[in-house]
Amino acid sequence: MAELTEQEQIRRNSLAELKNLGINPYPAALYEVNAKSSEILEKFPQDNSLFQNISIAGRIMSRRIMGAASFVELQDSYGRIQLYIKRDEICPGEDKTLYNTVFKRLLDIGDIIGVTGYVFVTQMGETSIHVKSLTVLSKSLRPLPIVKEKDGVVYDAFSDPELRYRQRYVDLIVNPQVRETFVQRAQIVNTMRNYFNEQGYLEVDTPVLQSIPGGAAARPFVTHHNALDIDLYLRIANELYLKRLIVGGFAGVYEFSRNFRNEGMDRTHNPEFTCMEIYVAYKDYNWMMRFVETMLERIAMELHGTTKVNVWGNEINFKAPFRRAPMIELIKEETGVDVSGMDEDQLREACAKLGVETDATMGKGKLIDAIFGEKCEGKLIQPTFVTDYPIEMSPLCKRHRDNSELTERFELFVCGKELANAYSELNDPIDQLGRFQEQLRLSEKGDDEAMFIDMDFVRALEYGMPPTSGMGIGIDRLVMMMTGAQSIQDVLLFPQMKPEVHEKNVEEEGSDLTAHGVDEGWVPVLQKAGVKNYEQLKAANPNKLFNDLGGLRKKMKLDIPALKREQFDEWIKD
Repeated sequence: MAELTEQEQIRRNSLAELKNLGINPYPAALYEVNAKSSEILEKFPQDNSLFQNISIAGRIMSRRIMGAASFVELQDSYGRIQLYIKRDEICPGEDKTLYNTVFKRLLDIGDIIGVTGYVFVTQMGETSIHVKSLTVLSKSLRPLPIVKEKDGVVYDAFSDPELRYRQRYVDLIVNPQVRETFVQRAQIVNTMRNYFNEQGYLEVDTPVLQSIPGGAAARPFVTHHNALDIDLYLRIANELYLKRLIVGGFAGVYEFSRNFRNEGMDRTHNPEFTCMEIYVAYKDYNWMMRFVETMLERIAMELHGTTKVNVWGNEINFKAPFRRAPMIELIKEETGVDVSGMDEDQLREACAKLGVETDATMGKGKLIDAIFGEKCEGKLIQPTFVTDYPIEMSPLCKRHRDNSELTERFELFVCGKELANAYSELNDPIDQLGRFQEQLRLSEKGDDEAMFIDMDFVRALEYGMPPTSGMGIGIDRLVMMMTGAQSIQDVLLFPQMKPEVHEKNVEEEGSDLTAHGVDEGWVPVLQKAGVKNYEQLKAANPNKLFNDLGGLRKKMKLDIPALKREQFDEWIKD
């Protein structure tokens, strides 16, 4: 176990004292809760006959001890409320241990307690709970960061991103606004789910472990199935499985899926992310555009009560209808270059003239995408459906009904970022096989994001898939936009992080101390004095160290016998 700080050791000593008093600091029994802080603060001022026999539980966030009476700020899952604790109320008999010892000395900020009592308003006008009984529910062994607020200004904020993302549990405790982001995330998902269910579409589950990672152009994670002795891939998309279900006869299916892509990480990308994909039979991409803009307008209204949302400093209006603009026209509008009909060499020449970086593995689709990404994407601030992509960019999409060089595809852009991607789905099995074979050619050129050939999916199409429209939307990015979060890590409870580097623990560092006769109970004291191993013990000033150890034992309140000089001398002798 890692070396304990002074505060951590004090809390462990308090834990031991609680147990000695016969108090279980981690009781197993149900604690009945019948009130929420938010409800009390909202309803009591209007009707002071309410909440006269309540039971509530939460975490101590601050306290003011004033002799025989004290105030505590209690935080439950819904907010914070003040407690008024009077010694003679919670200790009605002669024994005042619960107040004088347990509450005043052994409880700390961060501990979880349950209280019963009634609600009243203090002379200062603050709605509070007059406590009649107090129960210890969980003793905290690590001190919380103390975030202070005065006149609307926050001091000592727990704001370091590395700590916040790695210790999300602490972030949620001390930064209540973070919790609200994840409440809104759930609200967004539920709004979408209700919208789909109202249309009669079915929510399904498809495999995460796949023998062929299909449905997107992305680098997969590889794992191994021991029993079958085969390599499998973590899902990069669920598209091909959902379309198999349309072949099977479902009118519409959707899934909120966890996808995995072995690619870079930045402000808007995490290797593990949530995507919603929906497929509806007998629809096309024009219908899907109307479906998507109606859905997003509804989400904005549910979340904010208005279609106007502040997204990264821009006021975005999600009121339908959204702008529609073909990709080729946008490129021509921004660059003056008409890429329609260009072959690969001409596209490379155009990229060079426009200052767009390319590499040898890029085919026509990626070259056009590079031009669009560099010159157009960042200028699409208000919701815009970019439509009619060149066929090389969309191997799973139906050819355009009026131009066989294009596809019936759209991507929705907001604030310069892609939010949704949709097709009139390709249901011609012969055309689909040809597109897969073109992807194989790109893979042989070195494109490690080219799609795999999925022959079972081709076989499914050979049984006949009705005309279908499909759409995928990144839930994490949608939540970022709807909540104004600046980074994808702010909308993921546990974003991917590099492994934490732990310091050597006490046992590892002090193993040679005990090997040379040092009593195990004194190892943490030596650690506190800066002595990590036997070599440092031998090198230390013996008189100073002996005196320091005696003082530290008292300061750390350790339940070990006082150190005798002959015992200490025995440790350091040759």
